[in-house]
Amino acid sequence: MGTDAIANTDFKFPGQTSLYHGKVRDVYFIGDKTLVSIATDRISAFDVILPRAIPYKGQVLNQIAAHFLEKTSDIVPNWLKATPDPSVSAGLKANPVMIEMIVRGCLVGSAWRSYEAGERSLCGVNLPEGMQEYDSFPEPIVTPTTKADVGHDENIAPQEIVKQNLATQEEWDQLADYALKIFKRGQEIARAQGLVLADTKYEFGRLDVEIILIDEIHTPDSSRYFYADSYDSYVGGKKDEAPRQLSKEFVREWLMANGFKGDAGQTVPEMTDEFVNSVTDRYIELYEKVIGQPFVKAPVENIIKRIETNVNEYLAKAAA
Repeated sequence: MGTDAIANTDFKFPGQTSLYHGKVRDVYFIGDKTLVSIATDRISAFDVILPRAIPYKGQVLNQIAAHFLEKTSDIVPNWLKATPDPSVSAGLKANPVMIEMIVRGCLVGSAWRSYEAGERSLCGVNLPEGMQEYDSFPEPIVTPTTKADVGHDENIAPQEIVKQNLATQEEWDQLADYALKIFKRGQEIARAQGLVLADTKYEFGRLDVEIILIDEIHTPDSSRYFYADSYDSYVGGKKDEAPRQLSKEFVREWLMANGFKGDAGQTVPEMTDEFVNSVTDRYIELYEKVIGQPFVKAPVENIIKRIETNVNEYLAKAAA
């Protein structure tokens, strides 16, 4: 194990000006207009990168994101220009808008925890009385957060976004409109696959004066999906068990069951080959359910060399 997964990369591509290692992606900046994003097989939970990479996870996320960026390109322009390798996307470098646009279709996760504690306003959105966990909102809501370089993102109301000059009022209106329209498209596609897109996050950037969609969208790492049959049954009154999720929540549950919650001083439990392989299987299941097509495993022999060759060929063609 180990050589069949991308734990980290450190390429030197032609024209490369800088490199950013994120939790999951390694982003290479080429010149001043292009970036190459490598979806590694790293996996994070509780803001901690886990010690073992998950084979094919990066390919799954990269291909789901590319699929949905293409499916929403009629709604909002996006950064993606090409996928030169199954684990790589390349496209336009934009200046990130320092807000994460969280869109929620139903009352789950942190929104439910706040609601249960008595709060009836979330990021400036007033919530109806009498809601239960998992209930759908009358219409999807946008609950933005700040993008923190360190620590946790914080909820923020639209008026505060404008006040802090994170976006103008006109930009905020555009961001909210885009986010709700992309979410609606995502919900429609999910329903056709027997899924419910419960909530998700979007990131946007400024390209000159234009706002474009950046990063990944509608992946299991950035979105919460439920199986539609179990969701509909639950909210329809048969509350025997919570709706079945299709996300990486199962990894967090495994960590918690093994005594890890990301608290200071805690050690990540041993990730056995059996557990790592089971996570790979779940990610492939996620891909096939969300996309509705069989997942085709890319060859993993000399995986780093494969990526380097494919990216170099793409950059050479793009420069020609």
